[in-house]
Amino acid sequence: MSDRAALLKGIRAWLALFVVCLVLSGATAFPLVHELRWTESLLRALSVPEHLPGVMEWIQRVREGLDATDERYPFVLYGTDWLAFAHLVIAVAFYGPYRDPVRNIWVVEFGMIACAGIVPLALICGPVRGIPFWWTVIDLSFGVFGVIPLYVVRKRIKRLEALTATPPPPVAAGVTV
Repeated sequence: MSDRAALLKGIRAWLALFVVCLVLSGATAFPLVHELRWTESLLRALSVPEHLPGVMEWIQRVREGLDATDERYPFVLYGTDWLAFAHLVIAVAFYGPYRDPVRNIWVVEFGMIACAGIVPLALICGPVRGIPFWWTVIDLSFGVFGVIPLYVVRKRIKRLEALTATPPPPVAAGVTV
């Protein structure tokens, strides 16, 4: 396999991983109420309340809030549907770099900027919304772990670009331009 083919294969594998994670993140934002009920039941079955009571209290509080919102103001949850949709749309954008990485490197760089943007968003909005700091750290991890595959992809695209760049034509000795 040529260097170019190997780089392209690696780029596409990393992009596929990133897209799968984006799609899963988006898809799980649709059924929040049911997911949180299921998560709370699972955590209770795993004896999490005895070992991590703070986590369990937070999960229960969030579940109660979602239940109350779903019961009285279900239209508020429409916002999480749009959040989910945005994840799916962003995932589709990564088809460009999958198809032609060099020409569409900007999509990867856009994704890296979005991952960096998670940091100030979580650090500012988390405390404003009463989110516990340990949960903010979990939110920050999406930016940190999201940027890793994109950084790897960007480096590989730059190497691919260098491999496919056409060298300038040789200049004959004694010829002035």
